[in-house]
This record gives sequence, structure tokens and C-alpha cells, in this order.
Amino acid sequence: MRLRPLLALVLIAALAACGNGTASRGAGGGGDGGAAAKRIRLAYQAFPSGDLVVKNKRWLEEALPGYQIQWTKFDSGASINTAFVAGSVDIAAIGSSPVARGLSAPLNIPYQVAFVLDVAGDNEALVARNGADVSRIEDLRGKKVATSFASTAHYSLLAALGQAGIRESELTIVDLEPQDILASWTRGDIDAAYTWLPTLKELKKNGKVLIASRELATAGKPTLDLGVVSTAFAEAHPDAVDAWRRAEAKALQLIADDRAAAAAAVAAELNLTKEDAEEQLGQGVFLKPADLASPEWLGTPGKPGALADNLVSAAQFLKDLQKIEAVPDLATVRNAIYTKGLPDVLAP
Repeated sequence: MRLRPLLALVLIAALAACGNGTASRGAGGGGDGGAAAKRIRLAYQAFPSGDLVVKNKRWLEEALPGYQIQWTKFDSGASINTAFVAGSVDIAAIGSSPVARGLSAPLNIPYQVAFVLDVAGDNEALVARNGADVSRIEDLRGKKVATSFASTAHYSLLAALGQAGIRESELTIVDLEPQDILASWTRGDIDAAYTWLPTLKELKKNGKVLIASRELATAGKPTLDLGVVSTAFAEAHPDAVDAWRRAEAKALQLIADDRAAAAAAVAAELNLTKEDAEEQLGQGVFLKPADLASPEWLGTPGKPGALADNLVSAAQFLKDLQKIEAVPDLATVRNAIYTKGLPDVLAP
């Protein structure tokens, strides 16, 4: 029979395609795959952040001339988690809710949180469409609401509903990526949506904000955009991870010191005017680089910060809603906080 040899070939091809999470070799590398053949695969999302500044200004390319830097756009954290499972991403910008999901069963993705890109403020919100007869959250009963499942917006939507005493079964929640939310909104197929910029700005032109993530954060349900790195990649290429963190820290500092310059880079990436980009950056909460190594956030080597507790709380919330099978213990999540070299690597 030819089945077994055929199956072996298929398995070899599949393993070769998936890789092992370390820096990929460029085509034709051969030999020992020297520095010129290395590749870092970064997943980014189209929301205003320092990550887009790093991409636009090519700071990572400048810092790592021996690496091929490959940026790929994703529309949600759920799709990024899928890419990590497939072994096709090394570093990513992803929301805290999908990270909590990724660290939980059944995914148990081997990645680590190495950066805090931003804390959600007014850049994520629940908006009701004009004409949908919705003026407060309680009016969503019986309505159709869209969000991107497993995203920070999804987490915040469920938190907002719970705060208002509304059960999920009392409305219809549909899973749509941001661009599909806008299309459905325009057609009148949905009554409300919880999403983020820049889609959020378009919805607000014909809608009313019911609640923003900034308000939910003050009520104990904060959400964040995080930078995560494959554990295998971090172990194999710590210097590359340090270069990436330094570039992201440089972007945070630029946002703090020269918002207009940061906005120009974001505008170029999102095809916005500089004014729109600056306004949208102003709706997020961006930490100072030094803050990331504080006990409130990432912490320091041997002393992971409270971000681990935040992720466990998010996972517990998802478990209570039967969105995940089990909540990882705090020790497991603390081990998934990458603090190597902090705070030195974040120093100006």
C-alpha cells in the first residue's frame, strides 16, 4: 500500500509549513542560515498606536539590519491567535481579552506578554445606530449587536451588559470583523456595535455612544492592547525581542513628546488626515515607557506585575460566560509575562 509513505510526506510538508515559532529563514538561505536569512513575522492591527509608528518609521528594520522584517495586517485578536497556533507569527499587537483566551485551555498558546501598547479609553465604545430606538444600554434587549468575538470589544460588551443587568440571551450578538461591522451598520442590519477606531469614528457619525471602555475601566473592567511574542522566538532571539521593545518604547515616548509627529506616522498607515490621526491617538491611554516595568503593569524579572492578575480576571470572566474551558492559574500567567531585561531595555 502507498498510504503510509504518502501520509509521511503530507506530515513532513505540514510541519515544514508551520515552523517552530523561531525566526524564519528567508528563501535560499541554506547553510547555517546566517543573519541575512533571518525573518521576523509581525502581526499588526489597524488601530492608532505606537505599533503603527514603529512600522511606518521602519525603526525595527533600522535596528535589525540582519533580519527580514515581515509585517502582516490582521483584523482581530482571534485571527492572530489562530496564526500563533499555526506557527506563522512571531510577534503581534493583540488585545488583552484574546490574550487571556490564548493563555487558557483549550488554546494554551505558548506566547508571552512583553509590552503594553495602550490602555483602552474612548478609542473603543458601544454605539447605537440612529433610528434603532436605542438610547441606553437597557434598550438593547431584543436588538442585534455586533462585535468581534474574543476581542477586547467583545469582553467590554459583555461587561457592559452585565453591568446593566442584561443577559446575553436577551439580545442577539453577532460576530463581525470591524470592516464588516461598518458594512452591516450602513445597510441597517445591526442596531448597535462595540468596536474600536478607526471604524468606531465612522459609526459615531450616525450613532450614539452608550458607553466607552474608559468608563468600564474605572468600574474594574480595563482592557488593553498588548505586544506578545512567541516563547520559542523569545528564547531563540532575545536580542531581537529587545530591539522590538526599544522601538515600541521609542514610539510611546514620541506619542508623549510630539503627538503631531506620531500622528503623521499613524495617518500614513491608516490613510487618515493628520488631524484625524491626532484626534484618535488622543482617545487612547498611552503609558510612559518607564511605567511598563512598574508593579502595576509588566513588573521586573522575578516580580511580574499586576497585568497577570488582570489577565486571570479576564479569563475568569470568559469562563463564567462559558467562552473558555478553564482559567489558567496565576502562576502560569505570571510565567507568560516577559520581563527579561526590564527596566533597562525601556530606558531612554
